[in-house]
Amino acid sequence: MPTTAPAAHALGDVTASDSTLRRFLHGLPGVDTVGLEARAASLGTRSIKTTAKAYAIDLAISMVDLTTLEGADTPGKVRALGAKAVHPDPTDRTTPTTAAVCVYPDMVAVAKEAVAGSGVKVASVATAFPAGRAALDVKLADVRDAVAAGADEIDMVIDRGAFLAGKYLKVYDEIVAVKEACGTSARLKVIFETGELSTYDNIRRASWLGMLAGADFIKTSTGKVAVNATPANTLLMLEAVRDFRAQTGVQVGVKPAGGIRTTKDAIKFLVLVNETAGEDWLDNHWFRFGASSLLNDLLMQRQKLATGRYSGPDYVTVD
Repeated sequence: MPTTAPAAHALGDVTASDSTLRRFLHGLPGVDTVGLEARAASLGTRSIKTTAKAYAIDLAISMVDLTTLEGADTPGKVRALGAKAVHPDPTDRTTPTTAAVCVYPDMVAVAKEAVAGSGVKVASVATAFPAGRAALDVKLADVRDAVAAGADEIDMVIDRGAFLAGKYLKVYDEIVAVKEACGTSARLKVIFETGELSTYDNIRRASWLGMLAGADFIKTSTGKVAVNATPANTLLMLEAVRDFRAQTGVQVGVKPAGGIRTTKDAIKFLVLVNETAGEDWLDNHWFRFGASSLLNDLLMQRQKLATGRYSGPDYVTVD
């Protein structure tokens, strides 16, 4: 079974220096924009029948990182979010739990208590989320605080300014340092903020850079900018994790985040996963949705399949 350990692998020597890392990243095949977007659009037209749709809805629910990242977050709101993650539909206990709840570091302990004993993970954004504009020691303190409070997963943001300036080794070293701060108890998701990287070539380079540095997941976005997860940028990242495993034996997860709001959207992304990376990624250990409103639509559609009718507007909670 592939691992997600940042151990030395077949590509370890490409990070030996700025020049070798730059040479490797700029030597990756250029992205065919038209071909990428056409394939993403084509896969999005696949028809999913009733039985498969029911399976896909439950799978998507189990992959949701139920998220609240607002300045107005309160312990009460986080407890309610945790309760919803554990029992998304209190009227139907056959509904899967979500994969995780995702909160700011100061709310980790509250979230941990709210989901205790359920198997739902607690994820925390860190490293001066969402801008990433802080000194490294501040970022690492942010991570250590979250892990000490019980975070099972850390969602870090890369320094996009450094990446866009071509300071790839600086970005690599920061990811390595954050991975070390996670210790053995927390998995690391590396957020690229794809909407700020400007080109598909940059997204491909960032994907490989994150994986070389030991990311357990690569993640599209913070959800705080205009352009977040899209089928095309997620397809590109799925190609990257597929190719990385083929070369190194190390499997890395993918998390599209921001802008995925409907069941129809979620199923399109699951088709992308199946047709690009393969069935090994169709599990919440390897694929997640960063979402807040998506879960409600999944629950409404699940209830529709079960009863043949839509419930009233009070069927799901308002997050």
